[in-house]
Amino acid sequence: MTITAPPVREDAAPPPTAGRRLLDKVFKARELAVAAVLVVMLLATQVFNTEFLSQQGVKDLLLNATILVLVATGQAIVVITRNVDLSVGSVLGISAFAAGDYLQGGGSSLIAVVYAVAIGTVFGVLNGALVSLGKVPALVVTLGTLYVVRGIDSIWVGSQQIVAADLPDAFVDFGHDGVWIVPYLALLAVAVLLCVGYYLRSYRSGREMYALGSSPEAANLAGIPVRKRIMTAYVLCGALAGLAGALYLARFGNVDSGTGNGYELTVVSAVVVGGVAFTGGAGTVYGAALGALLLTSINSVLPAIGVSSVWVTAINGILLLLAIAVDRIVALRVAAVLRKQAAQMRSARHA
Repeated sequence: MTITAPPVREDAAPPPTAGRRLLDKVFKARELAVAAVLVVMLLATQVFNTEFLSQQGVKDLLLNATILVLVATGQAIVVITRNVDLSVGSVLGISAFAAGDYLQGGGSSLIAVVYAVAIGTVFGVLNGALVSLGKVPALVVTLGTLYVVRGIDSIWVGSQQIVAADLPDAFVDFGHDGVWIVPYLALLAVAVLLCVGYYLRSYRSGREMYALGSSPEAANLAGIPVRKRIMTAYVLCGALAGLAGALYLARFGNVDSGTGNGYELTVVSAVVVGGVAFTGGAGTVYGAALGALLLTSINSVLPAIGVSSVWVTAINGILLLLAIAVDRIVALRVAAVLRKQAAQMRSARHA
């Protein structure tokens, strides 16, 4: 009698190790803490300003967060692999102008979005190739492409400026309309977030990005295609930055050569504050989205309670430093717990 084993799903995620489960619990707690801080901050602001959480106020909060959520989602994928992409702000800016330039000529809104995503993908491939194939440190590569893209953008755009009057009405309306208090842009961002989160959690290639971030050397020895995974992460990040550029154009209807300048620092802050470890291997895109929502909400909260918006940058920096400090403390504690467990297992074997 022949017994046939059931087929194994090729993309099934490998079972998490004890260390992996411990890190997951810690960073889920981080995400819950960020969500709690966000809720408390919004409710406290509502007490001081009863119009803050009005229908239009909630809609504005969601609209303000949408672009950052999309870019932070892509950045989170890269950071999980123990890399970083500092060019996302410049890619967003050039993609937004490219889409606007195409639409000025009477082009289709859908094709304009695809065009912006394609441009972002090209720069994602460039970053991924230099980091994965050239083995150049990600910080150096993406800092270089940041200035390259910004230079191309400045030469191409020059003194030109695209305004809402130059764009199709339907495209601009899409950037402001929605279902009740939920904008279409927010619905699109949530759909992208859920798809990326499902991919990272449920597919082997997604889980391998966590393994790569936890230990590149071990991932390589385990047979994980390291270069392919890094390339995938950068392509997804570039594509989402391009998509964010098209939606930025729809949201604000105004693009010039300065669009996206300095945005990369806000994106990195959102990702790290949201619980994605900057050393890689831990965190989720949902946490990055919460971090983005928290940072953009601070921009709205301060004026609502009569505080100057010049404090926004300082507060973002403080939150980033706190998040990095917490990550370091957590990493040391987890390492200590794992060493203790290993010692107990050795003692049990020799007993």
